[in-house]
Amino acid sequence: MTTYQEYQAKIAELQNLAESARRDELNSAKEKIAAIMREHGLTLADLAGTAKPAKVSKPRAPVPMKYRDTATGQSWTGRGRAPKWLEGKNKEDFLIK
Repeated sequence: MTTYQEYQAKIAELQNLAESARRDELNSAKEKIAAIMREHGLTLADLAGTAKPAKVSKPRAPVPMKYRDTATGQSWTGRGRAPKWLEGKNKEDFLIK
């Protein structure tokens, strides 16, 4: 019957073999990549330039005021929720001309 310690030793041995195989695969892949780069005359800078530039958005211009209460001087652009001072009143009476 195999003991726990023997299994641990086998696990450690297999992990070492796996790490060795991984290093070998990575080295092989690096060699293939380097050969392709040499063949086509590519540099690391050529590979790094493949990202798309970030989308630049322009700042929005302020919206002009459309309505003004002449009694209080408050104004509203006409966008969004109507202000309290305009409740129950005709908006047309407060249009800025």
